[in-house]
Amino acid sequence: MLQGTPRRILLGLAGAALAAPAIAQSRYPDRPIRLIVPWPPGGSADAQLRSAAEIAGRSLGQQVVVENRAGASGTLGALYLTTQARPDGYTISQMHLSVVRRPYIVRNPPWDPVNDFTHIIGMTGWLFGIAVKSDGPIKSWADYIAYAKANPGRLTYTTSGIATTNHLTMEELATKEGLELVHVPYRASNEAAVAVASGEVMSVADSSAWAPLVDGGQLRLICVWTGERSPRFPEAPTLKELGHDMVVTSPYGLSGPKGMDPGVVRVLHDALKAALFDPANAKVRAQFDMPLEYYDTEGYRSFIARRAEYEKRMAQRLNLRID
Repeated sequence: MLQGTPRRILLGLAGAALAAPAIAQSRYPDRPIRLIVPWPPGGSADAQLRSAAEIAGRSLGQQVVVENRAGASGTLGALYLTTQARPDGYTISQMHLSVVRRPYIVRNPPWDPVNDFTHIIGMTGWLFGIAVKSDGPIKSWADYIAYAKANPGRLTYTTSGIATTNHLTMEELATKEGLELVHVPYRASNEAAVAVASGEVMSVADSSAWAPLVDGGQLRLICVWTGERSPRFPEAPTLKELGHDMVVTSPYGLSGPKGMDPGVVRVLHDALKAALFDPANAKVRAQFDMPLEYYDTEGYRSFIARRAEYEKRMAQRLNLRID
């Protein structure tokens, strides 16, 4: 004991020291949080994450500001997290399968998808499908196959980028069916859908940004990639019904830079989980037919680790390289 220092004062000082982390944690967040969406505005992920950001911001007491950074197949958010962002909880980004896949398809891996990020929460996935121009020659999956086989190298399809989940799924389908297709990537799913409606490309294989154009009669949906038929588009068969044992929903979540404080992660997770299950966010997900794919922090990290192993095996099997 310090000379001349009463015991009650020492105990008070010790208690203050123990409380300091809690006090510091309680101050998070004390300024706006940046959420990077690595796509242009207007797509399904952008809409879902903007909704979640708005709802979470109310409970956090600080605005969650969405910043769109499109390009590089949706990996610019991950690049920012690993090269510029501080692990203080004020910059997070969408984590999706193209980010997990990228280290295995480039010569110089830019990150370790498991250990170079702080994975916070798994949220939702996409309704993928293939749509064609409604007044074009293709009316069904059978027509699609027949046209491709009769016209090798002439049937074009578009996606939101090279080496995205939808691109790789199309490559796998083409291999299984013995087709020679031409990939025409666009920057975003909504741009890809519009390109098909305008006749620039023959088909779009992507998430449900095509849905409004299907509802409006400009596009025809010929298949979906979920395990069951979509309630919104019950006439479109699943890949399983068409003879391919494949379910593709590409779950995504949110992550931050490596080394974030667990207390900060917990605050973010809890606010984002509440936002995900909020009726307003559920309404946005229903608008785009996005399936719920919730994982807590530990569960999401485990999912990313499992998926990284899968992506590594697939890249090796298909000899994928984009550089």
